[in-house]
Amino acid sequence: MITREDDGVWVELEETISIHHDQTFTALTTVGGLTRWFCVSATVDLRQGGLIVFGWDPEMTRTSTVAILEYDPGGRIVWDWYANHGDMHAPVYWAVEPSVEDGSRVRLRQGPFKDDGEALMVMANEAQMWRWYLCNMRSCFEAKLDMRKVKPL
Repeated sequence: MITREDDGVWVELEETISIHHDQTFTALTTVGGLTRWFCVSATVDLRQGGLIVFGWDPEMTRTSTVAILEYDPGGRIVWDWYANHGDMHAPVYWAVEPSVEDGSRVRLRQGPFKDDGEALMVMANEAQMWRWYLCNMRSCFEAKLDMRKVKPL
């Protein structure tokens, strides 16, 4: 979903995953969790102000680094994300909550994006990318199928 608010335009996505919410939150906050569905390798300094380094290859020669802007071990973390290869600041707000009958609900909120043509194109690309990764997270945990081309060993 896309929403327009006073500070700009936001991407909002949600996925329900049939595992305990603690396991789902671990997938966003630990090396083992992140490498299961998102990046190939990682380092995590799990605290507000800490850094997460995402490795896009096993040797970590291609990396992205984000600061942790907020961290609540109860199920919330904010990544200081730069969309469009570092040009546009658009933090990613993650929230994981229990879903009694279904396991857990993951909510992603990214923004704000400016309301202009270039920013909206970047936002559309981000929304598509995050939708794919959320689907991969669900696939990895529920079906044990990782859809990434490069997978950790």
